[in-house]
Amino acid sequence: MKKLILGGALLLALGLSFTSCRDTKKEGSVEDAIEATEDAAEEAGEAVENSVEEAGEAVENAAEEAGDAIDEAVDAAGEAANGAAEKAGETVDKAVDATKKAANDAVETAKKEANKLKDSH
Repeated sequence: MKKLILGGALLLALGLSFTSCRDTKKEGSVEDAIEATEDAAEEAGEAVENSVEEAGEAVENAAEEAGDAIDEAVDAAGEAANGAAEKAGETVDKAVDATKKAANDAVETAKKEANKLKDSH
């Protein structure tokens, strides 16, 4: 009977020691898994923040570039309009000069014809 009690005590002691070791490992692995999950969540949050910031910067840069392109287009259109106005002004001046010359030539020709008619009568 003594051997039976000692054997049972030995089995009980060995069973408890193996069982307690397994529980410790499980608790540690669960804690490690929780920490790994928290770390992964933090890294994912940081990645999202960084990508949002980068996207915001890209949108701002695109808006600035579009604004610059619009300003350049407005300036170019203004310069083209000014150039066209100058050309139109020059053309009008040339037309006025040509009209004056043609009128003067017509007056001179009319005077010559009138003088010829006077002389012939």
